[in-house]
Amino acid sequence: MLTVHCAATGTTCRRSGVRTLFGSSSKAKQRLVILGSGWGGYEILRAIDKKRWNVIMVSPSNYFNFTPLLASCSVGTLEFRAAVEPVRRYTPDVIAYTAWCDSIDFKHKKLVCMPATSPVKFEGSPSQPKDGSDVNESASLVTGNSEKFQLTYDKLVIAVGAYNQTFNVPGVKEHAHFLKDIRDARRIRTRILECFEQANQPTITDADRRKLLNFCIVGGGPTGVEFAAELHDFLHSDIARHYPALARMAKINLYDVAPVILGGFDTGLQEYATAKFKREGIRLLTQHHVERVEEGRMFVTEEGEVNFGLLVWSTGLSPNPLIESISELKKDERTKRSLLTNGTLNVLNKETGEPDPDVFAIGDSATIENESLPATAQVANQQAKYLTKRLNRLIKGRTDARPFKFQNAGSLAYVGDWEAIFDRTKAARGPKGKETGRLAWLLWRSAYFTKTLSVRNKILVPMYWFLNWIFGRDLTRF
Repeated sequence: MLTVHCAATGTTCRRSGVRTLFGSSSKAKQRLVILGSGWGGYEILRAIDKKRWNVIMVSPSNYFNFTPLLASCSVGTLEFRAAVEPVRRYTPDVIAYTAWCDSIDFKHKKLVCMPATSPVKFEGSPSQPKDGSDVNESASLVTGNSEKFQLTYDKLVIAVGAYNQTFNVPGVKEHAHFLKDIRDARRIRTRILECFEQANQPTITDADRRKLLNFCIVGGGPTGVEFAAELHDFLHSDIARHYPALARMAKINLYDVAPVILGGFDTGLQEYATAKFKREGIRLLTQHHVERVEEGRMFVTEEGEVNFGLLVWSTGLSPNPLIESISELKKDERTKRSLLTNGTLNVLNKETGEPDPDVFAIGDSATIENESLPATAQVANQQAKYLTKRLNRLIKGRTDARPFKFQNAGSLAYVGDWEAIFDRTKAARGPKGKETGRLAWLLWRSAYFTKTLSVRNKILVPMYWFLNWIFGRDLTRF
Protein backbone atom coordinates (compact mmCIF):
# COMPACT_ATOMS: atom_id res chain seq x y z
CA MET A 1 0.00 0.00 0.00
CA LEU A 2 1.09 3.57 -0.67
CA THR A 3 0.60 6.21 2.03
CA VAL A 4 -0.31 9.66 0.69
CA HIS A 5 -0.82 12.87 2.67
CA CYS A 6 -4.11 14.50 1.70
CA ALA A 7 -3.31 18.19 1.70
CA ALA A 8 -6.90 19.32 1.43
CA THR A 9 -7.99 17.62 4.65
CA GLY A 10 -4.75 17.26 6.56
CA THR A 11 -5.38 13.54 6.99
CA THR A 12 -3.47 10.50 5.84
CA CYS A 13 -5.04 8.43 3.03
CA ARG A 14 -4.11 5.01 1.73
CA ARG A 15 -4.42 3.73 -1.79
CA SER A 16 -3.35 0.63 -3.60
CA GLY A 17 -0.24 0.65 -5.78
CA VAL A 18 -2.29 -0.98 -8.55
CA ARG A 19 -4.99 0.99 -10.30
CA THR A 20 -8.54 -0.26 -10.04
CA LEU A 21 -10.86 -0.77 -12.97
CA PHE A 22 -12.96 2.29 -12.12
CA GLY A 23 -11.80 5.75 -11.15
CA SER A 24 -12.95 6.80 -7.65
CA SER A 25 -14.76 9.86 -8.98
CA SER A 26 -17.09 7.72 -11.07
CA LYS A 27 -17.69 4.78 -8.71
CA ALA A 28 -21.16 5.98 -7.80
CA LYS A 29 -22.12 6.73 -11.39
CA GLN A 30 -23.66 4.35 -13.88
CA ARG A 31 -21.46 3.81 -16.90
CA LEU A 32 -22.83 4.85 -20.28
CA VAL A 33 -20.82 3.64 -23.28
CA ILE A 34 -21.45 5.30 -26.65
CA LEU A 35 -20.22 3.52 -29.78
CA GLY A 36 -19.65 5.95 -32.65
CA SER A 37 -19.11 9.71 -32.97
CA GLY A 38 -21.48 10.44 -35.86
CA TRP A 39 -24.77 12.32 -35.93
CA GLY A 40 -26.23 10.07 -33.24
CA GLY A 41 -23.30 9.35 -30.95
CA TYR A 42 -21.86 12.86 -30.94
CA GLU A 43 -25.21 14.48 -30.15
CA ILE A 44 -25.59 12.22 -27.10
CA LEU A 45 -22.02 13.03 -26.07
CA ARG A 46 -22.81 16.76 -26.24
CA ALA A 47 -26.08 16.76 -24.33
CA ILE A 48 -25.88 13.88 -21.85
CA ASP A 49 -25.73 14.82 -18.16
CA LYS A 50 -22.03 14.23 -17.54
CA LYS A 51 -22.35 14.94 -13.82
CA ARG A 52 -24.65 11.96 -13.34
CA TRP A 53 -23.35 9.54 -15.99
CA ASN A 54 -19.86 8.08 -16.27
CA VAL A 55 -19.61 8.53 -20.05
CA ILE A 56 -17.23 6.58 -22.30
CA MET A 57 -17.07 7.05 -26.06
CA VAL A 58 -15.53 4.45 -28.36
CA SER A 59 -15.03 5.55 -31.96
CA PRO A 60 -12.32 5.03 -34.61
CA SER A 61 -12.43 8.81 -35.21
CA ASN A 62 -11.81 11.40 -32.52
CA TYR A 63 -14.08 13.88 -34.27
CA PHE A 64 -17.58 14.38 -35.65
CA ASN A 65 -18.08 14.93 -39.40
CA PHE A 66 -20.57 17.63 -40.36
CA THR A 67 -21.38 15.65 -43.50
CA PRO A 68 -23.42 18.28 -45.43
CA LEU A 69 -20.25 20.36 -45.78
CA LEU A 70 -17.95 17.57 -47.04
CA ALA A 71 -18.68 18.30 -50.71
CA SER A 72 -17.68 21.94 -50.15
CA CYS A 73 -14.47 20.86 -48.41
CA SER A 74 -13.57 18.49 -51.26
CA VAL A 75 -13.21 21.40 -53.72
CA GLY A 76 -11.80 24.01 -51.32
CA THR A 77 -14.95 26.10 -50.78
CA LEU A 78 -14.41 25.40 -47.08
CA GLU A 79 -11.33 24.31 -45.20
CA PHE A 80 -11.40 20.90 -43.59
CA ARG A 81 -11.53 21.93 -39.93
CA ALA A 82 -14.71 23.93 -40.54
CA ALA A 83 -16.56 20.63 -41.09
CA VAL A 84 -15.41 18.71 -38.00
CA GLU A 85 -16.00 18.93 -34.26
CA PRO A 86 -13.50 17.34 -31.84
CA VAL A 87 -14.59 14.63 -29.42
CA ARG A 88 -11.81 15.77 -27.06
CA ARG A 89 -13.71 18.99 -26.39
CA TYR A 90 -15.61 17.03 -23.72
CA THR A 91 -12.68 15.28 -22.04
CA PRO A 92 -11.84 14.77 -19.19
CA ASP A 93 -15.53 14.99 -18.25
CA VAL A 94 -15.93 11.96 -20.50
CA ILE A 95 -13.45 9.24 -21.45
CA ALA A 96 -12.78 8.70 -25.15
CA TYR A 97 -10.98 5.82 -26.86
CA THR A 98 -9.99 5.95 -30.53
CA ALA A 99 -10.92 2.35 -31.20
CA TRP A 100 -13.28 -0.04 -32.94
CA CYS A 101 -15.69 -2.19 -30.98
CA ASP A 102 -15.06 -5.75 -32.20
CA SER A 103 -17.71 -7.63 -30.28
CA ILE A 104 -20.38 -7.23 -27.61
CA ASP A 105 -21.23 -9.72 -24.84
CA PHE A 106 -24.79 -8.65 -23.99
CA LYS A 107 -25.16 -11.26 -21.23
CA HIS A 108 -22.16 -10.02 -19.23
CA LYS A 109 -22.32 -6.41 -20.48
CA LYS A 110 -18.80 -6.42 -21.91
CA LEU A 111 -17.27 -4.92 -25.04
CA VAL A 112 -14.06 -6.03 -26.72
CA CYS A 113 -12.31 -3.16 -28.51
CA MET A 114 -9.39 -2.83 -30.90
CA PRO A 115 -7.34 0.42 -30.96
CA ALA A 116 -7.73 2.35 -34.23
CA THR A 117 -4.27 3.84 -33.78
CA SER A 118 -1.08 2.21 -35.05
CA PRO A 119 0.38 -0.33 -32.60
CA VAL A 120 3.33 0.88 -30.55
CA LYS A 121 6.27 -1.49 -30.21
CA PHE A 122 9.48 -0.40 -28.52
CA GLU A 123 12.44 -2.66 -27.95
CA GLY A 124 12.28 -4.19 -24.50
CA SER A 125 8.55 -3.50 -24.02
CA PRO A 126 6.55 -6.43 -22.59
CA SER A 127 4.39 -8.23 -25.11
CA GLN A 128 1.54 -8.33 -22.59
CA PRO A 129 1.35 -5.26 -20.29
CA LYS A 130 0.08 -5.77 -16.77
CA ASP A 131 -3.61 -5.25 -16.22
CA GLY A 132 -4.32 -1.72 -15.04
CA SER A 133 -2.10 0.19 -17.47
CA ASP A 134 -5.04 2.29 -18.70
CA VAL A 135 -4.44 5.95 -17.83
CA ASN A 136 -8.22 6.46 -17.67
CA GLU A 137 -8.65 3.59 -15.19
CA SER A 138 -11.67 2.37 -17.16
CA ALA A 139 -10.51 -0.50 -19.39
CA SER A 140 -8.86 -3.85 -18.83
CA LEU A 141 -6.82 -5.94 -21.25
CA VAL A 142 -8.22 -9.00 -22.96
CA THR A 143 -6.50 -12.08 -21.57
CA GLY A 144 -4.02 -13.53 -24.06
CA ASN A 145 -4.34 -10.64 -26.51
CA SER A 146 -2.13 -7.58 -26.03
CA GLU A 147 -3.79 -5.74 -28.94
CA LYS A 148 -7.32 -5.58 -27.52
CA PHE A 149 -9.00 -4.21 -24.42
CA GLN A 150 -12.41 -4.64 -22.85
CA LEU A 151 -14.97 -2.34 -21.23
CA THR A 152 -18.05 -2.99 -19.16
CA TYR A 153 -21.24 -0.97 -19.37
CA ASP A 154 -24.46 -0.29 -17.51
CA LYS A 155 -26.13 1.33 -20.51
CA LEU A 156 -24.93 1.01 -24.11
CA VAL A 157 -25.76 3.14 -27.15
CA ILE A 158 -24.91 1.58 -30.53
CA ALA A 159 -24.49 4.41 -33.03
CA VAL A 160 -21.78 2.99 -35.30
CA GLY A 161 -23.46 3.98 -38.56
CA ALA A 162 -22.94 2.11 -41.80
CA TYR A 163 -20.26 1.69 -44.45
CA ASN A 164 -20.26 2.65 -48.12
CA GLN A 165 -22.24 0.32 -50.38
CA THR A 166 -20.28 -1.01 -53.36
CA PHE A 167 -22.72 -3.79 -54.45
CA ASN A 168 -19.61 -6.00 -54.72
CA VAL A 169 -18.54 -4.27 -57.93
CA PRO A 170 -14.91 -5.35 -58.43
CA GLY A 171 -12.29 -2.62 -57.99
CA VAL A 172 -14.47 0.02 -56.32
CA LYS A 173 -12.71 -0.07 -52.95
CA GLU A 174 -9.29 0.03 -54.60
CA HIS A 175 -9.82 2.68 -57.28
CA ALA A 176 -12.80 4.87 -56.32
CA HIS A 177 -13.12 7.64 -53.75
CA PHE A 178 -15.96 7.78 -51.22
CA LEU A 179 -17.34 10.94 -49.61
CA LYS A 180 -18.36 10.00 -46.08
CA ASP A 181 -15.51 11.36 -43.95
CA ILE A 182 -13.34 14.47 -43.87
CA ARG A 183 -10.37 12.29 -44.87
CA ASP A 184 -12.28 11.34 -48.03
CA ALA A 185 -12.79 15.03 -48.82
CA ARG A 186 -9.07 15.67 -48.39
CA ARG A 187 -8.14 12.81 -50.73
CA ILE A 188 -10.63 14.00 -53.36
CA ARG A 189 -9.35 17.57 -53.21
CA THR A 190 -5.77 16.40 -53.56
CA ARG A 191 -6.68 14.18 -56.52
CA ILE A 192 -8.57 16.92 -58.38
CA LEU A 193 -5.59 19.27 -58.18
CA GLU A 194 -3.23 16.43 -59.09
CA CYS A 195 -5.27 15.73 -62.26
CA PHE A 196 -4.84 19.31 -63.43
CA GLU A 197 -1.14 19.42 -62.60
CA GLN A 198 -0.63 16.14 -64.49
CA ALA A 199 -2.65 17.41 -67.44
CA ASN A 200 -0.60 20.62 -67.48
CA GLN A 201 2.62 18.76 -68.21
CA PRO A 202 4.00 19.20 -71.77
CA THR A 203 4.84 15.49 -71.98
CA ILE A 204 1.28 14.15 -72.50
CA THR A 205 -1.19 14.28 -75.38
CA ASP A 206 -4.56 16.03 -75.54
CA ALA A 207 -6.26 12.64 -75.66
CA ASP A 208 -4.69 11.71 -72.32
CA ARG A 209 -5.53 15.13 -70.91
CA ARG A 210 -9.21 14.56 -71.67
CA LYS A 211 -9.06 11.17 -69.96
CA LEU A 212 -7.41 12.72 -66.88
CA LEU A 213 -9.97 15.51 -66.73
CA ASN A 214 -12.99 13.22 -67.05
CA PHE A 215 -14.59 13.29 -63.59
CA CYS A 216 -17.10 10.52 -62.88
CA ILE A 217 -19.59 10.29 -60.03
CA VAL A 218 -21.60 7.14 -59.38
CA GLY A 219 -24.74 7.74 -57.34
CA GLY A 220 -27.50 10.26 -58.00
CA GLY A 221 -28.51 10.91 -54.41
CA PRO A 222 -27.93 14.18 -52.51
CA THR A 223 -24.22 13.43 -51.90
CA GLY A 224 -23.43 12.72 -55.55
CA VAL A 225 -25.52 15.65 -56.80
CA GLU A 226 -24.00 18.15 -54.37
CA PHE A 227 -20.47 17.02 -55.17
CA ALA A 228 -21.17 17.36 -58.91
CA ALA A 229 -22.51 20.87 -58.28
CA GLU A 230 -19.54 21.92 -56.15
CA LEU A 231 -17.10 20.47 -58.68
CA HIS A 232 -18.87 22.32 -61.51
CA ASP A 233 -18.55 25.61 -59.59
CA PHE A 234 -14.87 24.92 -58.98
CA LEU A 235 -14.13 24.12 -62.63
CA HIS A 236 -15.98 27.18 -63.94
CA SER A 237 -14.43 29.66 -61.51
CA ASP A 238 -10.96 29.05 -60.09
CA ILE A 239 -9.87 26.31 -62.52
CA ALA A 240 -11.13 28.32 -65.53
CA ARG A 241 -9.18 31.32 -64.26
CA HIS A 242 -5.88 29.55 -63.64
CA TYR A 243 -6.04 26.64 -66.14
CA PRO A 244 -8.16 28.15 -68.96
CA ALA A 245 -7.09 25.68 -71.67
CA LEU A 246 -7.52 22.65 -69.40
CA ALA A 247 -10.86 23.80 -67.98
CA ARG A 248 -12.38 23.52 -71.45
CA MET A 249 -11.35 19.85 -71.59
CA ALA A 250 -12.86 18.93 -68.21
CA LYS A 251 -16.11 16.94 -68.11
CA ILE A 252 -18.41 15.84 -65.28
CA ASN A 253 -20.46 12.63 -65.61
CA LEU A 254 -23.10 11.53 -63.09
CA TYR A 255 -24.15 7.85 -63.24
CA ASP A 256 -27.05 6.15 -61.51
CA VAL A 257 -28.97 2.90 -61.94
CA ALA A 258 -32.27 4.67 -61.20
CA PRO A 259 -34.25 6.44 -63.95
CA VAL A 260 -33.99 9.82 -62.14
CA ILE A 261 -31.60 11.59 -59.77
CA LEU A 262 -32.57 12.69 -56.22
CA GLY A 263 -35.04 9.86 -55.82
CA GLY A 264 -36.31 11.00 -52.42
CA PHE A 265 -37.26 14.50 -53.60
CA ASP A 266 -40.46 15.86 -55.11
CA THR A 267 -40.82 15.11 -58.85
CA GLY A 268 -40.83 18.77 -59.79
CA LEU A 269 -37.56 19.35 -57.91
CA GLN A 270 -36.00 16.31 -59.62
CA GLU A 271 -36.91 17.81 -62.99
CA TYR A 272 -35.51 21.20 -61.97
CA ALA A 273 -32.17 19.68 -60.92
CA THR A 274 -32.02 17.56 -64.08
CA ALA A 275 -32.66 20.56 -66.35
CA LYS A 276 -30.13 22.64 -64.40
CA PHE A 277 -27.39 20.02 -64.78
CA LYS A 278 -28.05 19.56 -68.48
CA ARG A 279 -27.81 23.33 -69.06
CA GLU A 280 -24.50 23.42 -67.19
CA GLY A 281 -23.03 20.58 -69.27
CA ILE A 282 -23.07 17.89 -66.56
CA ARG A 283 -23.85 14.57 -68.27
CA LEU A 284 -26.61 12.64 -66.52
CA LEU A 285 -26.32 8.93 -67.29
CA THR A 286 -29.26 7.34 -65.51
CA GLN A 287 -30.12 3.64 -65.82
CA HIS A 288 -26.43 2.88 -66.29
CA HIS A 289 -24.69 -0.03 -64.57
CA VAL A 290 -21.00 -0.22 -63.61
CA GLU A 291 -19.60 -3.72 -64.08
CA ARG A 292 -16.09 -3.25 -62.71
CA VAL A 293 -13.51 -0.59 -61.94
CA GLU A 294 -9.80 -0.63 -62.73
CA GLU A 295 -7.11 1.99 -62.27
CA GLY A 296 -8.08 4.99 -64.38
CA ARG A 297 -11.07 3.31 -66.05
CA MET A 298 -14.39 1.64 -65.40
CA PHE A 299 -16.57 -0.59 -67.50
CA VAL A 300 -20.22 0.43 -67.90
CA THR A 301 -22.74 -1.98 -69.40
CA GLU A 302 -24.36 0.70 -71.57
CA GLU A 303 -21.14 2.52 -72.62
CA GLY A 304 -18.25 0.12 -72.46
CA GLU A 305 -14.86 1.40 -71.24
CA VAL A 306 -14.86 4.85 -69.61
CA ASN A 307 -11.58 6.51 -68.64
CA PHE A 308 -11.45 8.86 -65.68
CA GLY A 309 -9.06 10.92 -63.60
CA LEU A 310 -11.31 10.80 -60.54
CA LEU A 311 -14.17 8.47 -59.63
CA VAL A 312 -16.38 9.33 -56.65
CA TRP A 313 -18.67 6.52 -55.49
CA SER A 314 -21.81 7.35 -53.49
CA THR A 315 -24.41 4.60 -53.84
CA GLY A 316 -25.89 4.06 -50.40
CA LEU A 317 -25.03 2.11 -47.26
CA SER A 318 -23.79 -1.34 -46.33
CA PRO A 319 -23.68 -3.00 -42.88
CA ASN A 320 -21.08 -2.07 -40.31
CA PRO A 321 -18.98 -5.17 -39.45
CA LEU A 322 -19.97 -4.87 -35.78
CA ILE A 323 -23.67 -5.10 -36.69
CA GLU A 324 -22.94 -8.09 -38.93
CA SER A 325 -21.15 -9.85 -36.03
CA ILE A 326 -24.12 -9.55 -33.65
CA SER A 327 -26.22 -12.70 -33.62
CA GLU A 328 -28.22 -12.29 -30.40
CA LEU A 329 -30.41 -9.40 -31.58
CA LYS A 330 -33.11 -9.00 -34.20
CA LYS A 331 -32.06 -7.41 -37.49
CA ASP A 332 -34.00 -5.67 -40.23
CA GLU A 333 -34.59 -8.19 -43.01
CA ARG A 334 -35.21 -5.44 -45.56
CA THR A 335 -32.01 -3.38 -45.21
CA LYS A 336 -29.75 -6.20 -43.90
CA ARG A 337 -27.59 -3.52 -42.28
CA SER A 338 -29.36 -2.51 -39.09
CA LEU A 339 -30.61 -3.76 -35.72
CA LEU A 340 -34.34 -3.74 -35.03
CA THR A 341 -35.51 -1.61 -32.11
CA ASN A 342 -38.82 -0.87 -30.46
CA GLY A 343 -40.36 2.60 -30.35
CA THR A 344 -38.16 3.65 -27.43
CA LEU A 345 -35.01 2.64 -29.39
CA ASN A 346 -34.18 -0.42 -27.27
CA VAL A 347 -32.78 -3.36 -29.25
CA LEU A 348 -34.82 -6.56 -29.44
CA ASN A 349 -33.70 -10.01 -28.37
CA LYS A 350 -33.70 -12.44 -31.30
CA GLU A 351 -35.12 -15.41 -29.37
CA THR A 352 -37.68 -13.76 -27.12
CA GLY A 353 -38.43 -10.58 -29.07
CA GLU A 354 -38.22 -8.66 -25.79
CA PRO A 355 -36.44 -5.28 -25.63
CA ASP A 356 -33.12 -5.03 -23.79
CA PRO A 357 -33.61 -2.17 -21.30
CA ASP A 358 -29.88 -1.44 -21.18
CA VAL A 359 -28.99 -1.36 -24.88
CA PHE A 360 -30.11 1.21 -27.46
CA ALA A 361 -29.42 1.57 -31.19
CA ILE A 362 -29.83 4.71 -33.30
CA GLY A 363 -28.96 6.12 -36.70
CA ASP A 364 -27.97 4.09 -39.76
CA SER A 365 -27.23 1.02 -37.61
CA ALA A 366 -30.85 0.81 -36.38
CA THR A 367 -34.37 0.45 -37.75
CA ILE A 368 -37.52 0.91 -35.67
CA GLU A 369 -39.78 -2.14 -35.97
CA ASN A 370 -42.69 -1.62 -38.36
CA GLU A 371 -41.46 1.84 -39.36
CA SER A 372 -39.65 2.99 -42.48
CA LEU A 373 -37.47 6.03 -41.86
CA PRO A 374 -34.88 7.44 -44.27
CA ALA A 375 -31.21 6.75 -43.53
CA THR A 376 -30.35 10.42 -43.01
CA ALA A 377 -28.45 12.59 -40.57
CA GLN A 378 -31.76 14.23 -39.66
CA VAL A 379 -33.20 10.96 -38.34
CA ALA A 380 -30.04 10.03 -36.40
CA ASN A 381 -29.85 13.48 -34.81
CA GLN A 382 -33.50 13.48 -33.72
CA GLN A 383 -33.14 9.96 -32.30
CA ALA A 384 -30.08 11.07 -30.34
CA LYS A 385 -31.92 14.06 -28.87
CA TYR A 386 -34.84 11.85 -27.90
CA LEU A 387 -32.58 9.23 -26.31
CA THR A 388 -30.50 11.84 -24.46
CA LYS A 389 -33.61 13.25 -22.80
CA ARG A 390 -34.72 9.75 -21.90
CA LEU A 391 -31.35 8.80 -20.39
CA ASN A 392 -31.14 12.05 -18.43
CA ARG A 393 -34.60 11.38 -17.00
CA LEU A 394 -33.68 7.78 -16.28
CA ILE A 395 -30.61 8.66 -14.23
CA LYS A 396 -32.82 10.93 -12.09
CA GLY A 397 -35.19 8.04 -11.40
CA ARG A 398 -37.89 9.16 -13.83
CA THR A 399 -39.40 6.93 -16.47
CA ASP A 400 -40.52 7.96 -19.93
CA ALA A 401 -42.23 5.39 -22.13
CA ARG A 402 -43.21 7.77 -24.94
CA PRO A 403 -41.96 6.34 -28.27
CA PHE A 404 -39.72 8.21 -30.67
CA LYS A 405 -41.52 10.15 -33.39
CA PHE A 406 -39.61 11.49 -36.40
CA GLN A 407 -40.42 15.07 -37.38
CA ASN A 408 -39.48 15.54 -41.03
CA ALA A 409 -38.03 19.05 -41.43
CA GLY A 410 -37.59 18.82 -45.21
CA SER A 411 -34.68 18.10 -47.55
CA LEU A 412 -32.10 20.39 -49.16
CA ALA A 413 -29.66 19.90 -52.02
CA TYR A 414 -27.24 22.31 -53.68
CA VAL A 415 -27.32 22.19 -57.51
CA GLY A 416 -24.60 24.71 -58.37
CA ASP A 417 -24.16 28.36 -59.33
CA TRP A 418 -25.70 29.62 -56.08
CA GLU A 419 -28.90 27.65 -56.64
CA ALA A 420 -30.47 24.89 -54.57
CA ILE A 421 -33.69 22.95 -54.10
CA PHE A 422 -35.70 22.79 -50.87
CA ASP A 423 -38.37 20.11 -50.41
CA ARG A 424 -40.88 20.56 -47.58
CA THR A 425 -43.71 18.63 -49.19
CA LYS A 426 -43.37 15.93 -46.51
CA ALA A 427 -42.61 18.25 -43.57
CA ALA A 428 -44.21 17.30 -40.26
CA ARG A 429 -44.64 20.88 -39.06
CA GLY A 430 -44.96 24.32 -40.57
CA PRO A 431 -45.83 25.21 -44.14
CA LYS A 432 -45.54 22.50 -46.75
CA GLY A 433 -44.12 23.33 -50.17
CA LYS A 434 -40.97 23.50 -52.25
CA GLU A 435 -38.50 26.13 -53.33
CA THR A 436 -35.83 26.41 -56.02
CA GLY A 437 -33.12 28.83 -57.15
CA ARG A 438 -31.40 31.57 -55.15
CA LEU A 439 -33.97 31.65 -52.35
CA ALA A 440 -33.52 27.91 -51.81
CA TRP A 441 -29.75 28.48 -51.86
CA LEU A 442 -30.05 31.10 -49.11
CA LEU A 443 -32.15 28.66 -47.09
CA TRP A 444 -29.57 25.93 -47.75
CA ARG A 445 -26.69 28.06 -46.52
CA SER A 446 -28.55 29.45 -43.52
CA ALA A 447 -29.68 25.95 -42.52
CA TYR A 448 -26.15 24.56 -42.58
CA PHE A 449 -24.82 27.64 -40.81
CA THR A 450 -27.32 27.34 -37.96
CA LYS A 451 -26.82 23.57 -37.69
CA THR A 452 -23.04 23.82 -37.20
CA LEU A 453 -22.54 22.80 -33.61
CA SER A 454 -19.79 24.98 -32.12
CA VAL A 455 -19.38 28.74 -31.92
CA ARG A 456 -15.95 28.26 -33.50
CA ASN A 457 -17.41 26.74 -36.66
CA LYS A 458 -20.28 29.23 -36.73
CA ILE A 459 -17.50 31.80 -37.19
CA LEU A 460 -15.25 29.74 -39.50
CA VAL A 461 -17.89 28.61 -42.01
CA PRO A 462 -19.18 32.08 -43.05
CA MET A 463 -15.63 33.43 -42.86
CA TYR A 464 -14.40 30.86 -45.43
CA TRP A 465 -17.45 31.46 -47.61
CA PHE A 466 -16.62 35.17 -47.63
CA LEU A 467 -12.86 34.70 -48.17
CA ASN A 468 -13.39 32.34 -51.11
CA TRP A 469 -15.95 34.70 -52.64
CA ILE A 470 -13.38 37.53 -52.48
CA PHE A 471 -10.08 35.71 -53.17
CA GLY A 472 -11.10 32.39 -54.72
CA ARG A 473 -10.26 28.88 -53.60
CA ASP A 474 -6.76 27.78 -52.66
CA LEU A 475 -5.15 25.71 -55.47
CA THR A 476 -2.03 24.59 -53.62
CA ARG A 477 -1.45 20.83 -53.42
CA PHE A 478 0.49 19.39 -50.50
